[in-house]
Amino acid sequence: MRTLDWKTDSNKESPSTDEFNRVELSCLIESISTINPRIEWKKITNNKPSYVYFDRRISGDLENRAVIREPATLVITNATRSDTAKYRCEVTAADDNKSFDEIVIDLVVRVKPVVPKCSVPKSVPFGKLAELSCVEEEGFPKSQYQWFKNSEEIPEDPKSSPKFLNSSYTLNTGTGTLRFTSVIKEDAGEYYCRAKNDAGHAQCAPQKMEVYDIDIVGIVLGVLVVVIVLLCITVGICCAYKQGYFSGQKQTGNNYKVPAKGDGVDYVRTEDEGDFRHKSSFVI
Repeated sequence: MRTLDWKTDSNKESPSTDEFNRVELSCLIESISTINPRIEWKKITNNKPSYVYFDRRISGDLENRAVIREPATLVITNATRSDTAKYRCEVTAADDNKSFDEIVIDLVVRVKPVVPKCSVPKSVPFGKLAELSCVEEEGFPKSQYQWFKNSEEIPEDPKSSPKFLNSSYTLNTGTGTLRFTSVIKEDAGEYYCRAKNDAGHAQCAPQKMEVYDIDIVGIVLGVLVVVIVLLCITVGICCAYKQGYFSGQKQTGNNYKVPAKGDGVDYVRTEDEGDFRHKSSFVI
């Protein structure tokens, strides 16, 4: 029996592909004497291995999406984002002096970003703070962000472009936040955000942001006018009370004051209006 040292090899130990594409994980066996070496593939996720190829059959979530190309290359025909992981090819050769060898391949499946969620304030007071946000969570690797104003890309440093020189903003390409510390009239316009990674890009629809002035003098004069009007109404009500315009008691022509009764005399009202007569009574 011929015994030789041998090794497994891969011509690409860090392959990458876009989602739903085909990808090969190469496991090459060189100078081996064992006719039928035992070959196993394991997927390592969060440091926990699980079988992908064992006992000459594909298993797990790759069962219907992968094949083995002889002698040991694993071919994934329809890669998905869940396939991003480390894969270990293990070869056991019982008839060789070196009975075991392995390689580890780090596979990355790229996922194109979806349309990001963008938030742009509709109107901002002159000189005030304004924050624009852009979020996309489906893409892999993690998306980077670009902001555009009136279809022109906003540079990370406003001083690097004459058009944005007077703007006081900070742009975080990792979080997608565009923050103006003090907006000016020139900051008004249509804004949209683009999320991008190695698999592609996607962008939200343009949204308009307006910048308006705060009329401090007008506001102060308006408040003064309201105070003066309220003061005049209050003075008028007080004067009306003093003049008795709000008194609830009124005299009418049908009210009569009944004369006080004298001793020994009773007064009886007759049918004639306003006519009283007395009847005598005797006190013994």
